[in-house]
Amino acid sequence: MESAGMMKMATGDAFPHWQDPKGADGNQETDWQEQLATNNLKSVLSKEVIDAIAASQQETGTLNLDFFRDHPSPSWKTDDLVDHKMNTNLVVDDKAKTQNSSAEHVPLIYKAPKDGSDGHQVDTAAKIARRKLREIRREKRAMDLVRKDDEALVKLENAAIERSKAVDSAVLGKYSIWRKENENENSDSTVRLMRDQIIMARVYSVLAKSKNKHGLYQELQSRIKESHRAVGEATADADLHRSAPDRMRAMGQVLTKAREELYDCKVISQRLRAMLQSADEQVRSLKKQSTFLSQLAAKTIPNSIHCLSMRLTIDYYLLPVEKRKFPRSENLENPELYHYALFSDNVLAASVVVNSTIMNAKEPEKHVFHLVTDKLNFGAMNMWFLLNPPGKATIHVENVDEFKWLNSSYCPVLRQLESAAMKEFYFKADRPTTLSAGSSNLKYRNPKYLSMLNHLRFYLPEIYPKLDKILFLDDDIVVQKDLTGLWDVDLNGMVNGAVFTCGESFHRFDKYLNFSNPHIARNFDPNACGWAYGMNIFDLKQWKNKDITGIYHKWQTMNEDRVLWKLGTLPPGLMTFYKLTHPLDKSWHVLGLGYNPSIDRSEIDNAAVAHYNGNMKPWLELAMTKYRPYWTSLISNLFGQQNHAKPVERVPVVGVTVLLRATIVEFLE
Repeated sequence: MESAGMMKMATGDAFPHWQDPKGADGNQETDWQEQLATNNLKSVLSKEVIDAIAASQQETGTLNLDFFRDHPSPSWKTDDLVDHKMNTNLVVDDKAKTQNSSAEHVPLIYKAPKDGSDGHQVDTAAKIARRKLREIRREKRAMDLVRKDDEALVKLENAAIERSKAVDSAVLGKYSIWRKENENENSDSTVRLMRDQIIMARVYSVLAKSKNKHGLYQELQSRIKESHRAVGEATADADLHRSAPDRMRAMGQVLTKAREELYDCKVISQRLRAMLQSADEQVRSLKKQSTFLSQLAAKTIPNSIHCLSMRLTIDYYLLPVEKRKFPRSENLENPELYHYALFSDNVLAASVVVNSTIMNAKEPEKHVFHLVTDKLNFGAMNMWFLLNPPGKATIHVENVDEFKWLNSSYCPVLRQLESAAMKEFYFKADRPTTLSAGSSNLKYRNPKYLSMLNHLRFYLPEIYPKLDKILFLDDDIVVQKDLTGLWDVDLNGMVNGAVFTCGESFHRFDKYLNFSNPHIARNFDPNACGWAYGMNIFDLKQWKNKDITGIYHKWQTMNEDRVLWKLGTLPPGLMTFYKLTHPLDKSWHVLGLGYNPSIDRSEIDNAAVAHYNGNMKPWLELAMTKYRPYWTSLISNLFGQQNHAKPVERVPVVGVTVLLRATIVEFLE
């Protein structure tokens, strides 16, 4: 109420009292409350505000709050308030109606109120509702756009990540704003063009000679020699001799001349077919030579490994007998421990297997390695592990030639090797007159198939009679995870636990065995799935109960003339353990690093054992470079261990260290 009184004093008749407190007519005294309020108002408001209020008196009359509630300024309007006291009328514009009679909506015109107010248009309830709906739609569209932008951004990021996986970030490219977009650093278009020119020049030279055009013939022969020298062994344009462009132009000119004089479509087609047939024969011959050389290289041992083995052998036999024994021999027949069987004549390969297994073992002290080698490498194998003991694990090295029970009267393989036919097959190779004639069966004559180290896998209970389970490992593997979980696998009464390798049409029995033989066709399913040697868990109790060695002897004896199978120990293994093999999870064992270039890298990294089966062993120059680091990295670890190993007393290990360093450098280069 006091504020209303104060505003009333500031409007209309009360305003002059600020100049004359005695009243507007000069005869009536102002109420003392109004005078007090006036004085207080003058102390609160500035002179400019009071002047503005006085100036608006003539337009609006007496100032009061009710007037401004009923007549708000346009700048005070809000969208969410509706003044129901406003008397508004909507009328139809007749002129617009007649001009737009076909329109779906009739425009509405706001008619000013009749009360003589300021005439500002007032929003109706319908307009306010539409405005609210527009705001809601606007906000929804904005939210949808933001969400779509986020989704699109995520899709773009995922696509960029997928593309980046195929990019080799280790290869630095050439980045320049002046570079041609279609530039190809490895372009060979010029090389191919020059070789095509040489082919056509050879065709035309034959035609020129047959038609006694000796001048053109000599010119073509000269250009052919020049182009051959310019191309050389180049496989890309960057490798070409700097004279290549000139030689190419000169050849083009003489070919144009020859075409004008000698072109005959039928004759040229015949000559090209003859050249193609000759080239096919050359390719077949080269493939045979390549196969022969690959098989020959697969048989060899690098000179560095051979020298290392010889030096270790010398040092071993210089060692006193009492220093040649390994510790913890009491663990060799303890069935509660984890036992491994490893048969190898390669010192470095065997050390990689043992070292990688120990590196990944959770309890190394519970692991026992039974290593068997031949008499040639017995000293080297012992000396290596005396210099590089496998930590807390137990190791024992044996000589296969000291197994007196393994003789020709008991073992069919040894008996067959004494036959003249077998000696003729393996050692004289039917006396082929040409290289290509002997290469077809060369892989069947690999000496490793004659070595008893390769057949000892069929005699495990005889070698280790007091053990219940044993894990067989090949020497061309790398262990990447702890293998103790294999001892917990339930084999369900089977003898052998292995990873199955068959696909839709490969690695099945019909790929290994001769099903035209009635013995094979009667006893085996040609579509039965094959499995892999290289990492196998054997239940030796079940082995003895089912007489697995006897089954092997039966089939080996029947194959004396190689009519059941030809190659290796896998076919007799498939036959011996037929329906006695339990499939293991594929993550335990990945194969093919010695022959298959398309193995997925993640599959190798996730496998417990990586197997270099095939001819491209990691210690050979034939090895595939993309897979070799899995093996060579362990060689580096071995060298580090050898540097920090405690030398055996009275052993000249300096020469071995130097030789080992040279061997490792050779593999890592």
